[in-house]
Amino acid sequence: MIEKILNLRSQGLSQTEVARELEVERTFISRLESLGEVHKGGRIAIVGFPIANVEEIREMALNEGVEFVLLMSEKERWSFIKRDGLDIFNQIMEILIRLKEYDLVIFLGSDMRIDLADTLLEGKVVGIELGTSPITEDKYIDPSILKNIIKNFRK
Repeated sequence: MIEKILNLRSQGLSQTEVARELEVERTFISRLESLGEVHKGGRIAIVGFPIANVEEIREMALNEGVEFVLLMSEKERWSFIKRDGLDIFNQIMEILIRLKEYDLVIFLGSDMRIDLADTLLEGKVVGIELGTSPITEDKYIDPSILKNIIKNFRK
């Protein structure tokens, strides 16, 4: 059972998704991880918008073992928010629940969004400010800055 949990979690499934698939309580998986039997090392997520070099950052993050990457350009962000309000709300709630499972969330965004993310995720956020809100154009992110944050976190 532990090997199945480990395998599914290493594929990026959330605790809730693994619990559903294996028909166990999510709290069981959480307790195992807190004991260090399943999850070793810090889990990292990266969220950011509006990003000019989305693919470059995504590729670097995945190469560095980042498990959750959600990056959007300004165009993608506007496409996302043009959807049905209830659908947007539900997806944002799912993302927030999932992000709470990570040890570190690197958040790339406006001053206002970073503060909000840090509050919602209870201080697990390292913010990289792209400017003051509202930001209306894509911003280039130097991948080496993110790489250094990831490497320092894993030391």
